[in-house]
Amino acid sequence: MVKSPYLYIMASEKNGTLYIGVTSDLVQRVYQHKLGEVDGFSKKYDTKLLVYYEAHETMEAAIIREKQLKDWKRLWKLRIIEETNPNWNDLYALIV
Repeated sequence: MVKSPYLYIMASEKNGTLYIGVTSDLVQRVYQHKLGEVDGFSKKYDTKLLVYYEAHETMEAAIIREKQLKDWKRLWKLRIIEETNPNWNDLYALIV
């Protein structure tokens, strides 16, 4: 997977706790989540499943989208995940 700005959502389990972030290296960042190396919220709530991601042209665009999603109601976040990943599969295997 080519390095570029990504917005991503990690989950603890299906319908579980969600973590929304941005990165320029999606593979490495998700791997860090899986190892529990991302301190703070993600580590506390064990968000290790990559359930959604989207590529952006610029980091600025990814950050704007991140802020937008963080302001969304939880139901809207669940809906965006289930539109592309209805079974809440861990998408990590698709990006490595």
